[in-house]
Amino acid sequence: MGAARKPFDQKVAGIDAVLAYYREIGETRESLPYEIDGVVIKVDSFDLQRDLGEKTRSPRWAIAWKFPPRQAVTVVEDIVPQVGRTGVITPVAHLKPVEVSGVMVSRATLHNWEEMEKKDIRKGDTVVVERAGDVIPAVVKAMTEKRLEGAELLAVPAACPECGSEIVKIPGEVAIRCLGLTCPAQIRETIIHFASRHAMDMEGMGDKYIEQLLRLGLVKNVADLYYLTRDDFMRFERMGDKLAENLLNAIEASKHRELSRFIYALGIRHVGEHTAKLLASAFGSIEHLEKATEEELLSIREVGPQVAQSVRTFFRNPANREVIERMFAAGVKPAVEEKRLGGRFTGKTFVFTGALTRFTRDDAKNMVENEGGHAAGSVSKKTDYVVAGAEAGSKLDKARQLGVNVLTEDEFLKMLEG
Repeated sequence: MGAARKPFDQKVAGIDAVLAYYREIGETRESLPYEIDGVVIKVDSFDLQRDLGEKTRSPRWAIAWKFPPRQAVTVVEDIVPQVGRTGVITPVAHLKPVEVSGVMVSRATLHNWEEMEKKDIRKGDTVVVERAGDVIPAVVKAMTEKRLEGAELLAVPAACPECGSEIVKIPGEVAIRCLGLTCPAQIRETIIHFASRHAMDMEGMGDKYIEQLLRLGLVKNVADLYYLTRDDFMRFERMGDKLAENLLNAIEASKHRELSRFIYALGIRHVGEHTAKLLASAFGSIEHLEKATEEELLSIREVGPQVAQSVRTFFRNPANREVIERMFAAGVKPAVEEKRLGGRFTGKTFVFTGALTRFTRDDAKNMVENEGGHAAGSVSKKTDYVVAGAEAGSKLDKARQLGVNVLTEDEFLKMLEG
């Protein structure tokens, strides 16, 4: 038996003690029989946790403090443009395999052409690599003193390396991208997103079935889903009559989803679920949205230049319009959502806080948005109402400081009925 280790889970007081513990664990890192990449620091008081609250994806009362990443030296054997699921074209370094933090690294993204040129990374270079956060491989710098004569920077491609479409660089962004729905590199993720629960909700149409559809050449874009037959599905591995029928029924049912879900399903850059609802409310149909000017888009509350430009760019693409027309020809007819603009909450912003017992947060968000309002995650001067459940904390305090109207759940429901 070896010497007993000091327990990692410890309670300390004050930032100096936290720093000392971080350094202590960092010094023992190499002697551990497993990999660690940092220390998690938490506020242990439940009252303070409630006061600090949470951000969208993480609490404010806990943080992962990472150790400096380990590094290694290797050679860039090639740099290849790669098209991601959103159409962003990224230069990817193919490396001579090297071990970093116990993992063999052979590829690393160079993020974009501006970043690659800033770091001056070229094919054949000897480079320093690390795993950012001990997870994602990254090229830190080139050792230019070892550079081969004649090594050149990779030029921005003249066209999409996957489908040959024109390359687009949207003003204000560093990325270059292919915006076509028919680009092969984007098809898989585009279809998975389109069929997902929050989009067209094709129940049962999971990643594995979509991969089989692509492998068999049965779909090339999202419109092809609506032209599948029973015989097509029977070509799948382990497919029976009942399962094939269920998949066809799920596809058929999706033809009449709400307009906002259809807009979201299209995967337009910067258009999430909430923005899709705003666009559906304002324009009422895909035909009207397709013809909307940038000025008309910008007139909608919460739609800024980035979203407006993205929507216009999407509908200017002939391939995208053709895919939509094929879906409509197959019987897709998004349902127009009623009581959106002109609802009793139009122009009003609500924040929900505390333990809600009469409805869930998702239910509350839907109720507000169905009446033309907006459900926000934080309290500000622009907040009209805060609906407070039990044990409401810092958001309720801030609402009172700002003079925002505070409602109980029952008062909110009565307001909804009235």
